[in-house]
Amino acid sequence: DRVLIRIKDLTVEKADEVVWVRGRIHTSRAKGKQCFLVLRQQQFNIQALVAVGQHASKQMVKFAANINKESIVDVEGVVRKAHQKIGGCTQQDVELHVQRIYVISLAEPRLPLQLDDAVRPEVEGEEDGRATVNQDTRLDNRVIDLRTSTSQAIFCLQSGICQLFRETLVRKGFVEIQTPKIISAASEGGANVFTVSYFKSSAYLAQSPQLYKQMCICADFEKVFCVGPVFRAEDSNTHRHLTEFVGLDIEMAFNYHYHEVVDEIADTLVQIFKGLQERFQTEIQTVNKQFPCEPFKFLEPTLRLEYREAVAMLREAGIEMGDEEDLRYFGSAQMCQSLVKVVYDTDFYILDKYPLAVRPFYTMPDPVNPKNSNSYDMFMRGEEILSGAQRIHDPQLLTERAQHHGIDLEKIKAYIDSFRFGAPPHAGGGIGLERVTMLYLGLHNVRQTSMFPRDPKRLTP
Repeated sequence: DRVLIRIKDLTVEKADEVVWVRGRIHTSRAKGKQCFLVLRQQQFNIQALVAVGQHASKQMVKFAANINKESIVDVEGVVRKAHQKIGGCTQQDVELHVQRIYVISLAEPRLPLQLDDAVRPEVEGEEDGRATVNQDTRLDNRVIDLRTSTSQAIFCLQSGICQLFRETLVRKGFVEIQTPKIISAASEGGANVFTVSYFKSSAYLAQSPQLYKQMCICADFEKVFCVGPVFRAEDSNTHRHLTEFVGLDIEMAFNYHYHEVVDEIADTLVQIFKGLQERFQTEIQTVNKQFPCEPFKFLEPTLRLEYREAVAMLREAGIEMGDEEDLRYFGSAQMCQSLVKVVYDTDFYILDKYPLAVRPFYTMPDPVNPKNSNSYDMFMRGEEILSGAQRIHDPQLLTERAQHHGIDLEKIKAYIDSFRFGAPPHAGGGIGLERVTMLYLGLHNVRQTSMFPRDPKRLTP
């Protein structure tokens, strides 16, 4: 019949109440006839005091002081108003005066990393000898690293992104679909696929749910989205690449112009940004303590620049760029962001009308200028988070474009065939969840926002 109270709910309103709390021993410090404990539960913590008196003997104080860090304990105590704010705790106005304490699960005495070290800001140029934890140590001991207040906040906020993505699209009349991840041919016609043995033949892990999203549009679902793993066999060991990530994918039929889709996707992202601001301030502030960052800025409606305008801006700033160079891969995107930030004061914008030469075979050419395409990317803080386009829905044109790109038509036969029985004009795009989380919070590596990251060098834990 015992009711356990959440640490985050221990406030001044509960002063003088006797409560039961379950938490981890974050730190303990014995001082004469007293022992100060910090009890932690997710990203919240409270100071607890075990003192010799009516409810505690010397032995009990000693027992409490010797419980290993990270052990899980049940504590009965009286909530007391603190005489002065308790600096190192989230619950600064109250402390817990312990009457009983039970160890529920004892942690081993030696921890592979200290949580206090793992949340310490990495301040450049400050040689004060205080320990921080490097990325490999964190990822090798990910279960402990995920206990830090920063990690807890990051993944709560990431959960919020998925929730807001679903909420917004369902409200807009989209249907959530589930697509196969084991497929018979490379989904984007490229070589960056993982081959898996499939009974007596081979199959591939899906690079994207693209074919299936489009098939659903051809099947008259009109507006679809999916959330699921995406696999890329790219040997890229950068701060923003993973071999497995979570794709937030959207596809939609439109009436007259692909900008109908661009506007829907941009508005979906804006609704996510607004929802994060409203619902996740605690998490944003928790992450900012360790990784200080300016708040994420965006405009309504979203800024949309044509590719040629971005190239002109860069040339004006002294960067040499050809008309058909892909600015995503030349460090130019960061420079473009700096210019956009100065001129428009936004961290989120759309680049539209990419050169056709730098886009995949299924991208619809611009009907006005055949060198351009009806394709677009969306950027957060200068990094691409969505790549999208109007898709070619005419099987004859699709065949011609595939041949132009030197793609084996036999391998994409199922893809082309899906448009032979009447396909509405449609467009879509795919968003990388981990990248959105990283860039919204201003973090420096996508591995911080992937719970158990997979890259060319990491397959565990």
